[in-house]
Amino acid sequence: MKHLPISHSGISRQGIKMKEKNQGFQKRRDFFKRKFRSSDLFIAGLFMIVLFLFNSSTLLRIIQFLIFWFYAWLSGKRNNTFFTILIMIVIVFFNLLIPYGKVIFEYGIFRITKGSLFSGIHKAVTLEGLIMLSKASIRPDLQLPGFFGFILSESLKTFERIMSRKIKFSWKKIIEEIDSLLLELSAEAETQKEQTEEKSIKLPSRDLNAILLLVLAIFPILTITLISFFS
Repeated sequence: MKHLPISHSGISRQGIKMKEKNQGFQKRRDFFKRKFRSSDLFIAGLFMIVLFLFNSSTLLRIIQFLIFWFYAWLSGKRNNTFFTILIMIVIVFFNLLIPYGKVIFEYGIFRITKGSLFSGIHKAVTLEGLIMLSKASIRPDLQLPGFFGFILSESLKTFERIMSRKIKFSWKKIIEEIDSLLLELSAEAETQKEQTEEKSIKLPSRDLNAILLLVLAIFPILTITLISFFS
């Protein structure tokens, strides 16, 4: 039976590494909270979504997806790499079931065609790119004006809470698991609402450095889209 190496403080090395990793995530989250307003991040995210969807090149969209993944990491948001890759593989696989275009591989009745393969990769990268961008640009303290803005911000915040937590479903009790998740999200929303009512949240002041950082974040996405448009 293997035993994890124990440090002098009685904590395993693996536990120390996990603690340091969590502290790194928290530091980046705190920096983003101090530096940027949630509304500014949201607007920058909307602008990048438009640029992302206007890019028709699959290869360049993959590069944008990797940039969004980096932005999500930079903002202190967690992401399950295995789960992300698995979803992309599943999307590509189901797209291959409808073959079209040049056949590049064939085994029995199963064929991999260039058209269905590239289309599947394009769809997978698009979905995961939008998820990564939402992680980087949507925060729980996002407040949009008006009734429609309230509904939209609450929906986006709920989506952000779901994506930021580790969800483990038991297929035998999937309905109960989903119901439990929704109850937890509802309780979190009520707690946050009560905390907001008890004390006013001081928004970080807008400064030139924060605006420049957001512009710099948008610049590579804009450049890649322009390359795709003129190529």
